[in-house]
Amino acid sequence: MSVTLPFAEWSSYAEDHAARVDVLLADHLERRRRREAHPVEDFLFTYYPTRPNQLRVWHPGPGIRLEDAASYGDRRGYVVVDGTAALDPAEIARRADSITWIRRLLVSTLDRQPQFGCFGLHEWAMAYRTPDVRHAAWPLRLGAEGTDQVVESHKISCSHFDAFRFFTTPARPLNTLQPDRESQPALEQGGCLHANMDLYKWATKLMPFTPSSLLLECFELARDIRTLDMRASPYDLAPLGYSPVRIETPEGKAEYTAAQRAFADRARPLRAKLIALCDELLR
Repeated sequence: MSVTLPFAEWSSYAEDHAARVDVLLADHLERRRRREAHPVEDFLFTYYPTRPNQLRVWHPGPGIRLEDAASYGDRRGYVVVDGTAALDPAEIARRADSITWIRRLLVSTLDRQPQFGCFGLHEWAMAYRTPDVRHAAWPLRLGAEGTDQVVESHKISCSHFDAFRFFTTPARPLNTLQPDRESQPALEQGGCLHANMDLYKWATKLMPFTPSSLLLECFELARDIRTLDMRASPYDLAPLGYSPVRIETPEGKAEYTAAQRAFADRARPLRAKLIALCDELLR
């Protein structure tokens, strides 16, 4: 059953959404104008390729039709009939295989027991025994030798392929798992920071079917997780206002694990909402 929104109603939602995005992205856009890189927040627009102007477009989600919405006729995934816009069933059908794969990954992750013992060591493994660190403009808190010692003195147990694939060559054999794309649905689990950040990726992959309110919830979660991810990394980002989570100490491990658990609790209902969206689309 569908709901039809008059122009006055849906245009107000669209304006409110664009204003919210403008607030969320103001600092990023100002830095971009200055050509100023940022080791924490740029990740949300480099690793995740959705552009700011794409985020500003409001999408109502399945089952909602928009009156007087001829402008949506130029947007992929919509069909406009007599001025009323709705999601295009043909586009949903064309992407059914992709939606099915995303659903499978989300369901398997939701059902799996979360793990909280990784301590963010994936970022350390990306800097292990190499002069070519990913954020070369920022110093390593413990220096290269100290960073290597942290990696060598810990059990590395990264389950996330898109983190593991950036490990340095010497670090790869130290991981207890050897994740790849094929094994992703079998390994991904809800305690992983990157798996929970990636809810934003799956929300964007499902655009324009994803309701924009859900999309921004996933974006805000990803932004907050990314902050912890880099605070717990080997880099010294104190000049940017990021106090380190010293995961090489017992106190730092406890701080990291507590934050990791809180993010898992935030991620779980968002993952469930994305699964429900996939189910609705596949019906």
